[in-house]
Amino acid sequence: MSKKYAYFSHSECEFYPCHAGADEDNFNCLFCYCPLYVLGDRCGGNFKYLENGYKDCSGCMYPHNRGNYDAIMKRYGEILAAMAAAKPAECE
Repeated sequence: MSKKYAYFSHSECEFYPCHAGADEDNFNCLFCYCPLYVLGDRCGGNFKYLENGYKDCSGCMYPHNRGNYDAIMKRYGEILAAMAAAKPAECE
């Protein structure tokens, strides 16, 4: 199975590649906005927290690696649980 659905590279994007030093031949744009971000320090990527408390993922290539699609998809249960736990009361 080729799994063409697991890789998309948008080389004409004005931000491409959005991470310095990225391997442009294998840069996956499918997870442009990382679904693992919501997991905080459990995401498994190379991130740091800034002094203001924001999570800085600029040094992380994990969701952009062509081979990580299956690993990310396996974590969607965790992602959904984290989103449900963070849901504001007014959304219920």
